[in-house]
Amino acid sequence: MLHRVRRWPRWSVGALGATFVATSLVAPVLTACTSADGMLPTMSVPPPASTPTRAAPQFVGPQAAGRQPGALTVTPQQRAYLDALRGAGVRPSTDLLALSIGSYVCQARAAKQSDQAVRDYVTPLVRSDLRNDNQLNVVAPPPSQVDALTADYIQIATERLC
Repeated sequence: MLHRVRRWPRWSVGALGATFVATSLVAPVLTACTSADGMLPTMSVPPPASTPTRAAPQFVGPQAAGRQPGALTVTPQQRAYLDALRGAGVRPSTDLLALSIGSYVCQARAAKQSDQAVRDYVTPLVRSDLRNDNQLNVVAPPPSQVDALTADYIQIATERLC
């Protein structure tokens, strides 16, 4: 007597059952991390009617009474630094940018960076300020001018600001 083994076709319930079990186990894993589950930071934008068009900053302290909106408040040390820059012929596009460059110099000095590392970090900032200051000139400022101004920024910031 011959025994005949019956094979189930590939589309059979056995194969479909295994596929169903596999997908039912994987589906919760794949859908568990949706943006609604708090995995991504949520942002809320208020409607335009509740957004003020121009909010004035609130200043507290003795200088608040005589202060003009948008005016930069500087310490005496920062003022000495800005005055020294102007005395050396450095004309930054804004006082805020000059103070930012000086701050970068001081941070690099505090981190014990080498002179070359400080120069490498400050030079692009100075070059960018020169390009912005001379908007009609599409040619990059000469390297000698950038190097001289960078040296002035570093020296004056080290002496007066740090």
